[in-house]
Amino acid sequence: MCRRIAEGTRWSKCGHFQRHMIIAIMDCNSSRCERSILHPRGCRDSTCERNFGPEVQKDIDTVKDECFQCRARAHRTLPT
Repeated sequence: MCRRIAEGTRWSKCGHFQRHMIIAIMDCNSSRCERSILHPRGCRDSTCERNFGPEVQKDIDTVKDECFQCRARAHRTLPT
């Protein structure tokens, strides 16, 4: 299964990744994957892979904090 390579920010306290852009596609070189250059044109086999595999996450910077969603969730759960 082909995979996308993404660059982004890693939030060190929660470990989440914020994608900025997809920089490349890693071809799996499988004729059974519709995303691969080796997949035959006009193939109608319903068992071929249609989706990308897990994203390869390339950290271009790290923030020593929680991501925005984790901070918002923590703020909502604070006692009043």
